[in-house]
Amino acid sequence: MNYLCSVGMEVHAGLSTKSKMFCRCEVAFGGEPNTRTCPVCLGLPGALPMPNRKAIEMVIKTALALNCTVPKKSIFHRKNYFYPDLSKGYQTSQYEDENPLGYNGYIDIPSSNGSLKRVNIKRVHLEEDTGKLMHLPSGGSGVDYNRAGTPLMEIVTDFPPDITNPEEAKEYLSHLRHILMYLNVCDGKMEESSLRCEPNISIRLHSDDKLGTKTELKNLNSFRAVQMGIDFEIKRQSKLLEAGETVAQETRGWNEKKEESFLMRIKESENDYRYFPCPDLVPMEFSEEYIEEIRASLPELPLTKFRRYKTEYGLSDYDAHLLVDDRDWAEWFEKSMKLGGNPKSICNWMNSDFAKKLNEEGKSIHESNIKPEHLVELTSLIADGTITSNIAKKIFADCYCTGKMPKVLIKESGLNQTIDDTSIKDILMKVIEENPDVVIKYREGQKSVAGFFVGQVMKHSGGRANPNLINSLLNELIGNKA
Repeated sequence: MNYLCSVGMEVHAGLSTKSKMFCRCEVAFGGEPNTRTCPVCLGLPGALPMPNRKAIEMVIKTALALNCTVPKKSIFHRKNYFYPDLSKGYQTSQYEDENPLGYNGYIDIPSSNGSLKRVNIKRVHLEEDTGKLMHLPSGGSGVDYNRAGTPLMEIVTDFPPDITNPEEAKEYLSHLRHILMYLNVCDGKMEESSLRCEPNISIRLHSDDKLGTKTELKNLNSFRAVQMGIDFEIKRQSKLLEAGETVAQETRGWNEKKEESFLMRIKESENDYRYFPCPDLVPMEFSEEYIEEIRASLPELPLTKFRRYKTEYGLSDYDAHLLVDDRDWAEWFEKSMKLGGNPKSICNWMNSDFAKKLNEEGKSIHESNIKPEHLVELTSLIADGTITSNIAKKIFADCYCTGKMPKVLIKESGLNQTIDDTSIKDILMKVIEENPDVVIKYREGQKSVAGFFVGQVMKHSGGRANPNLINSLLNELIGNKA
C-alpha cells in the first residue's frame, strides 16, 4: 500500500551560555561527573532559582529569526515526572500555546526541486536540561548531574506537520542548525548533544484525512540518525498496518549499530505531567522597545546571504554554499569585498589553498596570519599580470607563514612576473627547436599540446612568464605554418 508520511520535529538546542539556567554553575561539556552542581540545580530543599537573562535573550533572538510572535508576558511552569536524571522530580519548562517566548513562526527550507518549502513553527520555549544516565564500568548505572539545569531551548513544528519525508526532515534540521549557529545561540555540536532531535512519525493511507498514530524517536544526535530513523519507522509502521495490527503511541529509542528503533515506554499525554506555574519564578514581561532592540541585532541569515551572494556577486550555488556554510568564513569573504576584491577570485582562493592550509593545521580562520588584505592584494597582482598563478601560490604560502603582504614578499624575493616579449620568445623558440614532433602535432590541429609548450616555457623561466603571452607567441611562431 502507498502511505503518506507526516513528521513533526522537536529540536532541543543547548544554549551557549557560561552558566546554567537558574544558578551560576558553569556550563561545559564533559569533565568529572557531578562537579558542576549546586543546591539549586540539584533541587535541594530551600534553594531558590534565579533566571539567566542571557538565555532568555537568546531564545527571543531565535524566535524572532524564526518569524515568531514574542509575547509581552511569559511564565515558567513545572513539568512533573519521575526519572533518575531529574533530581528535582520536575523540570522547569514552559506550557500553553501563547505562553512560550515565541509562537506561530515559520522557516523556509530549500526543497529538492529548487524552490522553497515553508515549515511552520508552533513554539519556541525555554527550559532546563536534565542529567545524564551512565553505565558504570563495575556494572549498574549512575547519574551525572553536570548537565542538569543547563539552558535548553525547544523548537517545535506546527500541527498538522508540514514535513512529509526523511529527506525534508534532514534538510529542516540542517537549516535550523545553521540559523542557530549564525545567531551564536548554540554551537550546533550534535556529537556533544548540544543539538538533539526528536521526530514524531505517523503514516496514513492517501484516502485518509485523519493522521495516523505517532511514535516519537528520542534524542537523535546526527543528520544520518534522523533520516534513517524516520525511514525505519515508516517501514515498521507500514508492516504493522499491512498485517492488520495497530500502531501504538510510543516513545522509542534508536540503535545506531542495528539501525533500528526499540520501545522505551508508552507515550505520555500532557495531563500526565501535571503542568502548573512555577511558584518560585516571577512572570517575565517584555516591552516592545526591548523586543525591537533584539530584532535589530539579528544578523543576515544563511538563506538570505546565500541568495545575495548569487545575485550580487554572481557566484554559483556551490561557491555560495561553501562560503555561507560558516558565519566566520562568510564574514571574512565580505571584508574582502569591502576592500575591492574580485568575488570569484577571492572565493576560489578561500575554498582551495586557504581552506587546505587551515584544515592541515586544524586552525580557524581567525588563527591564521592571512587577512582579507592579503588575498585582495594577491589576486590583484595576478589580475594585472605582475605575477603568475604559480608564483602566487608560492607567495601565498609565504604570506601564510610570515603574515607579510604579497608586494613585500615579491620585492624581497624578486618573484615578479617576466613580461618581456623578447625573453619569452627566445625561450619558446628553443623549446620549439628541441621538440619537432610536438610541433607537428600542433600544426595538425592538436591544439591541446599547447599546454606542453606553456609548461616548458614556465619551467625554463622559473614560472615567471605570462601564460597568455606564451600562447599568443606560440600561435605566431608555428600556428599558421604548413
